[in-house]
This record gives sequence, structure tokens and C-alpha cells, in this order.
Amino acid sequence: MNYFIRHLAFADLCVGVISVLTDIIWRVTVSWYAGNIACKIIKFLQVVVTYASTYVLVALSIDRYNAIRHPMKFSGSWRRAKCLILTAWLFSIILSLPILFLYEEQVIQGQTQCWLEFSEQWKWKLYMTLVSLSLFVIPAAIIATCYAVIIAIIWTKSSKSFAKVKTDAHNLHGRQGSDSKRVSSRGLIPRAKIKTVKITLVIVSVFILCWSPYIVFDLLQVYGHIEPTQTNIAIATFVQSLAPLNSAANPIIYCIFSTHLCSTIGSLSPLKWFSRKMKKSSDSTTNTQSSSLSEFLTNNTNKKKTVSVSNCAHTALIH
Repeated sequence: MNYFIRHLAFADLCVGVISVLTDIIWRVTVSWYAGNIACKIIKFLQVVVTYASTYVLVALSIDRYNAIRHPMKFSGSWRRAKCLILTAWLFSIILSLPILFLYEEQVIQGQTQCWLEFSEQWKWKLYMTLVSLSLFVIPAAIIATCYAVIIAIIWTKSSKSFAKVKTDAHNLHGRQGSDSKRVSSRGLIPRAKIKTVKITLVIVSVFILCWSPYIVFDLLQVYGHIEPTQTNIAIATFVQSLAPLNSAANPIIYCIFSTHLCSTIGSLSPLKWFSRKMKKSSDSTTNTQSSSLSEFLTNNTNKKKTVSVSNCAHTALIH
């Protein structure tokens, strides 16, 4: 699991550095100053990491399906994980190869740009349809299918195990044993169901919410259902910025649902040092407060003793 998370985090980090950062710099400079070769290479790398972020997620879904479908099959799991990751990156590179030939440095409205241009409209339609299928529709279908099967398997197995425990408890007539078994069957199995359902809904929902507006808007625009007005251009810019949010959301999702990953992050040197400093500060504050309280109580006791002695002396002098 962590092997896939590392590759997913690396792909998402590359999306931020290679894709988002270069686009921000390009928007600041307006014109493209890096040359034609850099235009091809940068666009190629942008598409590679975008595909990789999606297909590593698909590989992770397939691995989770295999783990649930064949829970006792441990042999070859590490090799299978490597093959899935290698296939994900290989598909990403292969599907990105046309970008090296499609993008060119061109002069658009008096500005040099790294541009993709087709002479006929049907080519745009074919290009966007293929991109939509390979980048969104097919991966989303695979992810949804894998997690749907996972939920069905867990639900079926847990229902059978619960029925078996209930039958055994009824046959044994052991009240204490049956109660403990019933508690475990009601506590652990439903909790696993709920966690699986939650992570399934979150993964699929975030992926669809981030990519569907971009894909749907571009398809409608290419097929002529959206006119190129200033308002629609502004909407297109906003919609295009939603797609990279999937890469930003993936590490957060897996960190929330993986306690092992959170403990690993918490054990990093900077965070460990910060937690120790905070703990020392809290301990020193508590010690200072306790010492101050002790000193206050001691002083009050001494004062009471002094007053008592002085009163006794005063009484002796009077008598």
C-alpha cells in the first residue's frame, strides 16, 4: 500500500512542479521564451505526470481489489505491485508521445506561444474525445468497478461471518462467549465496511469532481455547444484550474484514512523536534506553575507560624 502511495505522491508532486509551476511562469511572462525544443519537452512532461497521477491511482485500485479478492495469496504480491506501477508509468509515457509532435512554437496574436493547432475541426473533436477517454472515462470506470467489487466482497463475507458467529453462539448456549463474539462481530466488521465505503466514495468523488468539469467543458466547447465569448473564456480558465486539485487532494485523502502514514509523517525529524519542543514547553510551564504554587503555600504557612508565635508572645507579656 505504501509503495503505491509513494509513487502517487511523487506523481502528484511532479504535477505541481512541472505542470502547475511552469503554467504560472508562462502566464506571468505571457510569451513563450524557452524555445521550440523546450516547448515540446515541457508539454510532454506535463502530460506524462498528469497521466501518471491518474494511472497510479488506477494501479492502486487494482491492487486493493486483488488484496480483497485473494486475501491469502501473498506470493508474488511485491512483484505484482512493481508490475502495476511500471505499467502505469509506461502507459503514461506512451499516451503522451503524440505531444512531442503536436505542440510547436508559433506566433499567436503577435506573441510567441507553445501552441497546439489543428487545421480542421474534426481533428480537434477526435483529439479531445481520445484524451477524455484515456484520461478520465476509462480510469474512472476502472476505479469505480474495483471499489464496487471490493464493497460487495466485504459485505458478503462479513454477512456470512456474522451469520456463522450467531449460529455458533446459539448452538453453544454460552451466554458470555456468545456476547463477546456478538460484540466483536458487530464492532469490527461494520467498522471495516464503513471505512471501505468512506474511502471509496471520497476517492471516486474527488477524482470525478476535479476532472469532470474540465473534460465536460472542453468537449462541449470542441463540439460547438459553447460559444467563445469572454465570459466562457474566463469560465474555461477556472475549470482548467480544477483539474490539478486532484493531485493536491490525493495525499490528503490517504493521510486521513491511513493511520500508519500519519504516524510515519509525525515521526519525521522536523515534526518530531517541534512536538518535543512543545512538550518541553508545556512541562516547564506546568513545573513553573507548581513551583510557584508550592512557594506561595510555603510562604503562607511561614507567615501563619510567625503570626501564631507573635500572638503567643503577646499573650505571655499580657499575663
